[in-house]
Amino acid sequence: MSDRVAVLGIRHHGPGSARSVVAELERLQPQAVLIEGPADAQPVLALAADPGMVPPVALLAYAPDEPRVSAFWPLAVFSPEWQALRWAARHQVPARFCDLPAAAVLASRDHSTGQTGPAQPASPEAGRADPPGDDLADRSGTGALHGDPLGMLAAAAGYDDPERWWDDLIESRLDDRSPFTTLTDAVTELRAETPAACPEEHLHEQRREAHMRQALRAALKDTSGMVAVICGAWHAPALTGKLPPASADAALLRGLPKRKTTLAWVPWTHSRLAAASGYGAGITSPGWYHHLFNIPEQTVTRWLTKVARVLRDHDLPVSTAHIIEATRLAEALAALRARPLAGLAEVSEAAKAVMCDGDEFAAAFVTRDLVVGELLGAVPSTAPCVPLEADLRAQARALRLRIDALEQTVALDLRKDTDRARSVLLHQLIILGIDWGTVTADQVRNIGTFRETWTLRWRPELAVATIDAAPWGTTIGTAATAKITDIAASAASLATVTAAVERVLLADLADALGPVLRALDDKAAQDHDVAHLMAAVPALVRAARYGDVRGTNTSALAAVVDGLTARICAGLPAAVTALSDDTAAGLRAALDQMHAALELRAPESSGRAARDQWIAALTGIAGRRDVHGLVTGRVVRLLADSGVLSWPEAAGRFAAHLSIGVPPAGKAAWAEGFLSGGGMLLVHDRDLLSVLDDWVASLPGQDFMDVLPLLRRTFSAFTAPERTNIAHTVKHLTGGGSAGTGLAEPVDAVRAAGVLRTVAAILGAGR
Repeated sequence: MSDRVAVLGIRHHGPGSARSVVAELERLQPQAVLIEGPADAQPVLALAADPGMVPPVALLAYAPDEPRVSAFWPLAVFSPEWQALRWAARHQVPARFCDLPAAAVLASRDHSTGQTGPAQPASPEAGRADPPGDDLADRSGTGALHGDPLGMLAAAAGYDDPERWWDDLIESRLDDRSPFTTLTDAVTELRAETPAACPEEHLHEQRREAHMRQALRAALKDTSGMVAVICGAWHAPALTGKLPPASADAALLRGLPKRKTTLAWVPWTHSRLAAASGYGAGITSPGWYHHLFNIPEQTVTRWLTKVARVLRDHDLPVSTAHIIEATRLAEALAALRARPLAGLAEVSEAAKAVMCDGDEFAAAFVTRDLVVGELLGAVPSTAPCVPLEADLRAQARALRLRIDALEQTVALDLRKDTDRARSVLLHQLIILGIDWGTVTADQVRNIGTFRETWTLRWRPELAVATIDAAPWGTTIGTAATAKITDIAASAASLATVTAAVERVLLADLADALGPVLRALDDKAAQDHDVAHLMAAVPALVRAARYGDVRGTNTSALAAVVDGLTARICAGLPAAVTALSDDTAAGLRAALDQMHAALELRAPESSGRAARDQWIAALTGIAGRRDVHGLVTGRVVRLLADSGVLSWPEAAGRFAAHLSIGVPPAGKAAWAEGFLSGGGMLLVHDRDLLSVLDDWVASLPGQDFMDVLPLLRRTFSAFTAPERTNIAHTVKHLTGGGSAGTGLAEPVDAVRAAGVLRTVAAILGAGR
């Protein structure tokens, strides 16, 4: 039988290996092709021949009852397995995957992690389903199973760099000579000298090779001609020569754990093949490998032409002369290093020296955009997929949203029907955990306007997220409704339910609004923490404003806001008593947000009563002496900002609190609460600044040292121009600080001059 079997040991994702595989298949003309991959993928394997299947793509296996238990088998155009599949399709030769079925892979993965609940989401960072060592050299970099066989072969050939040896021997070769027999002989010697792995991993390896041999036996029975096997070079010796008894392999596979599995093709990207992305395949240069496979002639010149185009796209001046000189330098470096062809190292060094003038940042553009790249594959519409994914793709097409690996910015005008529908779809996807798009930070701060700016970028792992969300429904809308309702019903905190209300309105999920609001009422009734209640109001007020732009009926929210405001105002007098410094700081922030929300809603007729109720509660706190200074100072400031207190009256309260009866630290806290967030207040109100200046000047030495850190924290929150203006204003105050220095000794003018220069520099007064 050995005369009828040709084992082609390859390295996954290698352009030289792929080219050699195609040449060898053309020479052998086998009647069947076996390829390393999950054997139960046969129902979807024929799709590889579909013209709509454009690599990079990945075979995805997932457990339908728990989609997050999944595994990927990525393939690029330069993957030997992909080229073997396409050769078999062109020549109408049966092609089969021969490795352990995905059902066994997922069962062992779930068992090995000891997971009894929901599994962790699968992602490209989880790596191939193959364990370490399935390749000639493990591309994941672990080397845990077989050490470094590639390094051992490279050392025997006189190379100190295993990757450069392999690149010279296989990947950079442009001839059609077959390396497989020699490579298999070398690996046979390595396997004989390599110690066995740990028992569990060794058993898994034995089972994989037993399954491959069983598939080979079946193929030999089905045909009378040649059978070609494409597998990782490490496995080649196990499939070469006389096969062991079938009964021994059957015994190894008996009792192999399995679980129900579904397989599908999904688009992939070059960046997810790159080691820099964290993906375990460890392909550091998929863009270069893609070029190396597709451009066998004038490879270096055409590559450097692409480099020039990338640099020009980043507004860097690169001419044709740069390309010519960089090509000469790359070829000279290859000759000096005795390489058959300039490799990535040579062309990168030449491009950096000639085209980038040695600039690391310019060279980084080339690495990101070209050496790695963001090429996104495509899967034909006839490929099987879950209904949720079909609905997502249909809506994206209808709304003219391009699913692309390249980052794109989309500005939406919510007054237009199409843009509003786009916004709704993207927000619904966020609820489902499919974060195709993210709203810019500016938009988050300006919720309620008619504009939204999104950054869109499709990543391959979103295919798993889509499958993971499939149990919630068959369409995006129904699935998002079911999930957000469940989130609200099972939420542990009021903040979670409040966020769910915002999401419901943004995503236009009318059917979910009622259940979510009922969950909000229930959670608010159970939560007696005033700070938690105040934190919920701003989000609800923002949500109520969405109706102005999106046409959503938000009248039910007004009653919720009014009810929460009444509870907050009733509980606020007790909540501000006996606060620690940290608790007072948190409450001050909550007061700011609550006040801003109610002021935002005040012009509406339904918001005036709630705002008046809030102002009354603040007025009752403003005159109390048993409340932390940070809170009372802030309350007085809020009342002044709202026009309830005049600024002279506010300055009078400021002076009264800084006068007597309060420790210096308490006075500093009151000043911080009053002044924080408003440096221009001190610039325009000289009376207020004089009060503060006189108080600071009157402090005894130790008191001044005690309050200095607190005052410095207050002033550090002001902008540089605000601090500069304050310094100029203090300089021209009449009588400012005339009450005395508070120092026990006369001031040394010479020593004080240095201090004044430092203070002036800090305040920016010298600018």
